[in-house]
Amino acid sequence: MKYNKYTIQTTTEAEDLLISTLYDLGIEGVEVEDKIPLTEEEKAGMFVDILPDAPVDDGIAYLSFYLDAEEDNEKLLSAVSEELASIASYMDAGSLTMQVTQTRDEDFLNNWKQYFHQFYIDDILVVPSWEEVQAKDDDKMIIHIDPGTAFGTGMHETTQLCIRALRKYVTQDTRLLDVGTGSGILAIMAYKFGAAYAIGTDLDICAVDAVADNMEANGLADRKYRLLIGNIIDDPAIADAVGYGQYDIVTANILTEVLTPLTPQIKKHLKPGGIYITSGIIDDKEETMRNVLQQNGFEILDVAHQGEWVGITARKPE
Repeated sequence: MKYNKYTIQTTTEAEDLLISTLYDLGIEGVEVEDKIPLTEEEKAGMFVDILPDAPVDDGIAYLSFYLDAEEDNEKLLSAVSEELASIASYMDAGSLTMQVTQTRDEDFLNNWKQYFHQFYIDDILVVPSWEEVQAKDDDKMIIHIDPGTAFGTGMHETTQLCIRALRKYVTQDTRLLDVGTGSGILAIMAYKFGAAYAIGTDLDICAVDAVADNMEANGLADRKYRLLIGNIIDDPAIADAVGYGQYDIVTANILTEVLTPLTPQIKKHLKPGGIYITSGIIDDKEETMRNVLQQNGFEILDVAHQGEWVGITARKPE
């Protein structure tokens, strides 16, 4: 199916008005590109491998929407043009020029794949679903990961720091809790290292299909695994469903801003002596995270660095 992409150049001050205007015309899905820095609340809600560098706001915004190229959209586009002219008559909303490009629905799903190819994490070969395995020898551990619409390929430094820590501490009796599981890569690695059980939480419903597909691709579809969608920090129902004092290891590859309120909650879910593996910590936040862990009674066991990122492994007191 072919789509036409319509992109309007405007200002950051006017973007909310334009989104509302387009919505009133029946255009519900609008893609926003601007350089407005994330708020602390927005950062706290991002259970991701990496936080983009903060951009410098230049006041320019681009709003895009998509219409089926096979349909007659002349009336709708005429209404959009009239509304843009009306807005321009009473406020400075930028150029309000509208450019048209054509794309296909499969482009949304597949274009990003050109940037993700199989790669090694030490002796572990990570292979996306659309590539043939090209292992250098038969002794390598091979992991199949298709991130789909969820985060977590294993390519980022923070994920690799967590994987190395998991390899060190997982045993055949390990019960793992993975907070912000994304694609499920850390739970999958725990199973590959011999763990007995894993459970994950995530804020994004897209993680459900991503984790299920990746578990199946790695021959783990029959393993006991549970994924809960919700925020373990402030949703008692999620925390209760996860269970307290049950886990040998908790992994959390999230930002320091999220790890800070998360850590006292995680302490409740770990067994006495349990291991807490954290990353997503930029190097200038290392001391902050050390303090958070120590203030919550954790013993810091190991601090690892890769690039500008830090992974910290700590133990809950017996």
